[in-house]
Amino acid sequence: MGLELQYTDRQTPLDEEEKEGLKIKSITTQGELDEFEQLNIEKAVEWTVHANLKPERILTEKFIKNLHKKMYGDVWKWAGEFRKSNKNIGIKWTQISIELKNLLDDTKYWLDNNTFSSEEISIRFKHRIVVIHCFPNGNGRHSRMMADIIMESIFGKEIFSWHKLNMVKVDDTRKEYIAALRKADNGNINPLIKFAKN
Repeated sequence: MGLELQYTDRQTPLDEEEKEGLKIKSITTQGELDEFEQLNIEKAVEWTVHANLKPERILTEKFIKNLHKKMYGDVWKWAGEFRKSNKNIGIKWTQISIELKNLLDDTKYWLDNNTFSSEEISIRFKHRIVVIHCFPNGNGRHSRMMADIIMESIFGKEIFSWHKLNMVKVDDTRKEYIAALRKADNGNINPLIKFAKN
């Protein structure tokens, strides 16, 4: 039968080749996929707690790929690999490594020069990496976990609450999140910071 997926606003459709990367062939519905991905993500969160992450290790392409693999590697063969096709959102796939390097360099500059508050650095990073859209799927959840890791492991502060919800479901929380992302796209980062903290 194959995997039938429904996409909502700002979600990245998988192409057929990417769908072939599904490791658990018994998954056929969006609900089942969400469930398996959530279990995998919980394992990744557990890993971050015990990994003793150093700032110089976090702000690298290697770590960004490794985190994605930890989050989705039980479910997808391509977890931790940059996408190899253009999507409805995100930059051209051939530019991913270049734009990611620019983001990592900018973030190190912000840190070295105290350009923004810890919250703003974390959320600016989250927003830019989701705009780049490094991976075939899971970019939103990956970017939120990166923001939390930056808060906790670089700044030694509490992670964001992100409304304590799984934002895969289409509800008012997700709509608010998308609205905040759109404002960040237009240069206003504050609604996204506020959303992350609520």
